[in-house]
Amino acid sequence: MTEHQELSTRGLHGSGAVAFSTRGEYGVRFMVALARMDHGEPVSLTDIAEQEDLPRAYLEQIIGGLRDAGIIDSQRGAHGGYRLARPANEVRMGAILKALEGPIVPMACLAEEGSPCNRAGNCTVTQLWSRVRDSVNEALDSFTLADLAKPGSPIALHSPVKH
Repeated sequence: MTEHQELSTRGLHGSGAVAFSTRGEYGVRFMVALARMDHGEPVSLTDIAEQEDLPRAYLEQIIGGLRDAGIIDSQRGAHGGYRLARPANEVRMGAILKALEGPIVPMACLAEEGSPCNRAGNCTVTQLWSRVRDSVNEALDSFTLADLAKPGSPIALHSPVKH
């Protein structure tokens, strides 16, 4: 069995240990499409689902977290839909993924809710996992929704974190 096959059988969506779920992937695609289509008027979920070839029913399940985080607003009615709650250049991708996925941590012991690990305080590799967490979060926060919503616009990649 290849490494990729082994990861797939364990239920990981990506090809590595730090992976995001379909919820994160579809949510980011939804947000980029919304940013591209948002001109002040609400955008229908159906329009976004069709444009991005995403299941509308699944989008309905994930938008609540984005609304609760204050990233999107909704409007009911015949001309209802969704729009950004603030300008796309003020929305960090880390905030979007945290609203969709929860805390972004490579190991459960680093979750903010407390440590389920009985080795807390004695762990010899916490520094490694903390640095991985911080690097992933810093990379996500280095992008705004506006960076991804501009078609064909090159995104300036930041140099690696120096410690």
